[in-house]
Amino acid sequence: MAKIDVRKGMPSVQLDKAEFKKRFLARFYDPDYEPLKRELDKIVDAAWIAYDEYHKSPRTKKAGAGFADPHFDVPAEWLATRANVQAAERKQKNRKTPSRILIVNGSSRNDQTCPGEMSKTWRMVTLAKQAIEKTRGFDVDILDLSRLTAEYGKVIYPCKACVSTAQPLCHWPCSCYPNHALGQTGDWMAEIYPQWVAAHGVMIICPVNWYQAPSSLKLMIDRLVCADGGNPDFTSTGGKDPAKAKALELEGWPYPRHLAGRVFAVVVHGDAAGTENLRRILSDWLQDIGLIPSGHQGQIDRYVGYLTPYATSHDDLDRDTDFQQDVRNAALALVQAVKDRRSGKLQPPDRGLHEARPK
Repeated sequence: MAKIDVRKGMPSVQLDKAEFKKRFLARFYDPDYEPLKRELDKIVDAAWIAYDEYHKSPRTKKAGAGFADPHFDVPAEWLATRANVQAAERKQKNRKTPSRILIVNGSSRNDQTCPGEMSKTWRMVTLAKQAIEKTRGFDVDILDLSRLTAEYGKVIYPCKACVSTAQPLCHWPCSCYPNHALGQTGDWMAEIYPQWVAAHGVMIICPVNWYQAPSSLKLMIDRLVCADGGNPDFTSTGGKDPAKAKALELEGWPYPRHLAGRVFAVVVHGDAAGTENLRRILSDWLQDIGLIPSGHQGQIDRYVGYLTPYATSHDDLDRDTDFQQDVRNAALALVQAVKDRRSGKLQPPDRGLHEARPK
């Protein structure tokens, strides 16, 4: 086995108490908080202790049966998310349950905040939902990522790239958050992981933002890295011990693909450039984590009002009835793929093959 070498050397990010207090109280900028200064000072003192002593997971439970170390103290929140993921997996595999499709609204635009107008993506999500719901035996969940920009307290924190230290350090589901010491709480991914697991089919609908996926969608994609090769046993790495994770990987990691076998569809739209590239990127990513495409009509990229004013783009979509039908067809292609998959007709051609270098 190669020598275990954990590299260190980045500059410290530790704050002193004065800077911590300044940043903490910045959340209470509104003058309405001024009468509560004394109370806030007490809260700052408590928050400083949690930060300075690094109380990442202040509430823990013993891991229990099924873990490498059943007596290890595990974050209570991670255990709860894990239980929800396992319940979703059981439901997804139960042949008596309705087929479930998750539609992801990948746009960050929301009419409840600064843009003042709904996104065209949301209209396409609605078209897809209506098409799917006409099929008996299908349920639809909508994951509206625009809530990140418009709803109080909604947040997806960025991936910390634990995988690049060692694959087993990336836990399934993610254990990087919540981090109470750093105020990184309320992570939406705790709810999103079970939604992906419960789905038989996933449909991503999104616009192009500067040649790329919208930032809200990319946040979710990065945090789904743990679904592909992630370690379901928090105790096997002693929590977040990089040396233990490296040793575990070098012993031979089985690289479990936790979402493999589901089917997908992708709809990308734009107004000037980049739709084909983004559609390919999303399709490649979904296939790389083991999802199965739902055919040619289930992966589309189109332009709405090509190089026309933004102010009339909804009118352009109104007129483009062919594109509207393309969205419905992509949804219906996904429906058929789910039917074929659950009946056993649709099987991955590469099933049973051993991947020599999974990553």
